[in-house]
Amino acid sequence: MPQNAQPQQKRQEPAPPSFAEVIQDTERSAVHLEMRDKYFDNERFAAWRGGERVNWEDRDTWWRGFHDLVAQAVDRGVVIRRLRVVSEPVSEYIRWEHYVTRANVEAGEQVRWLPRRRTTNLSLPGNDYWLFDERLARIHHFAGDGALVDDEFSTESGLLKCLAHSFETLWEHGIPHGEFHV
Repeated sequence: MPQNAQPQQKRQEPAPPSFAEVIQDTERSAVHLEMRDKYFDNERFAAWRGGERVNWEDRDTWWRGFHDLVAQAVDRGVVIRRLRVVSEPVSEYIRWEHYVTRANVEAGEQVRWLPRRRTTNLSLPGNDYWLFDERLARIHHFAGDGALVDDEFSTESGLLKCLAHSFETLWEHGIPHGEFHV
């Protein structure tokens, strides 16, 4: 290395935005597509498997910061929709997700369920994702055991159009949460 040369420093990429930052910047819509039958284990799922149930009358025990963010966005006029594509009979994890979805609904989300067998003639993307105002996609990459490996963010217009179209098509076929029984 020449005497006056400086070692090249790696350019650090900016940290990806948090969900809170993105949802606070969202003006019209946020959609979330989930297609796995099991995600990573967590304490709440383990407690449910052990027989513990949510006391829905005691909101302080189940309301989380995520629900505040959703409720604030909905209060601003943002429409938040979540669609879950699931295999039937449903997995134990999906049975639990269905049970705790009451919290999402109470926060203001619209939630639908779509049995996987009804999607054969529909195009599904390969990954779960959030799509915010059709301007930003947050694509989730999971390991085989359901652990989150990475989130990828994209503003590529062709991808955004593809994800928006896919979601709308799937949403049309979804069953509202209150009508979907596990």
